[in-house]
Amino acid sequence: MAIRDRRRAAAQAGVWRREDVQVAVRIRLKRVGRRHRPVYRVTAVDGRRPRDGKVLEELGSYDPANAVPERQAVLRRERIEYWLSVGAQPSDTVRRLLTKQGIGGAAPPA
Repeated sequence: MAIRDRRRAAAQAGVWRREDVQVAVRIRLKRVGRRHRPVYRVTAVDGRRPRDGKVLEELGSYDPANAVPERQAVLRRERIEYWLSVGAQPSDTVRRLLTKQGIGGAAPPA
């Protein structure tokens, strides 16, 4: 099995392995857009990667400047619920965004 296939299988299982070290998957924002006009992508990413680095999967987008509240966040609900079900941890900002959208499993850990 090629290394890429092993990483893909591990990512689908919710855990990404690198050199036999287990890595936590985070759901967080990646900034795109231009200066003074940010737009964000909601992504599943290795917790050790930089903010705008390589991602495992893009899960939606968030545009805080959009005047229509229903179109501020466009999320792939089923994929986000999948990543939450396999143990991915959302950042604080993403947790608030998911709570606003009514996506389950975004509650803070007890």
